Amino acid sequence: MFDRIHRLQPMTGLKVLVFVLALLPLGLLFLDIKNGALGPDPGQAITESLGLAAFQLLLITLLISPLKKLTGWAGWVRLRRMLGLFSFFYASLHVLVFLQLILGWGDLWATFTKRPYIIVGALAFLMLIPLAVTSFRSAMKKVGRWWKPLHRLIYPAGVLVWLHFLWQARADIGEMVAYGLVLLVLLGLRGHWNGWGDLIPLRKTAR
Repeated sequence: MFDRIHRLQPMTGLKVLVFVLALLPLGLLFLDIKNGALGPDPGQAITESLGLAAFQLLLITLLISPLKKLTGWAGWVRLRRMLGLFSFFYASLHVLVFLQLILGWGDLWATFTKRPYIIVGALAFLMLIPLAVTSFRSAMKKVGRWWKPLHRLIYPAGVLVWLHFLWQARADIGEMVAYGLVLLVLLGLRGHWNGWGDLIPLRKTAR
């Protein structure tokens, strides 16, 4: 029993550290709002900051499996749910702030369909919703063998999020190219190790 408690303590400390670090983008954003350091278009700055935090956390979530395989430490997997939920948390804030401060709620459909990057971002967000809802143990039991195929939606969602940002980058695409390369490497490693069929969502694999 004491040995088990001893093993849990470092993991608990790591989870607390990851929790605090995941909240850091939000804390820095609040500081910028308080100090008036958001530039001439605060609404755009807030929206982009929240969206980028969601994308970064999604990439870190995808990094968990390679870290487990490369280091041989299974403890990385215990951080994945928290990171994924934080990614969805920031994505939800990104959508709400975008609707409130930029797009507006009036004539929503007409404005929505005129901006393809919004459609791509919305599709990515819709893919993340079932992943967040089924991240808990009770939901995992209900979904059963469909849980893993369902959670492969994170792969096309990641690609769509990247396209969403790239579409808005216009001339300055250097940062998004770098993120795209990271995403490509993470998906490539997954496909190389587990087979390319493992990247296809909603597809059951034979046991």
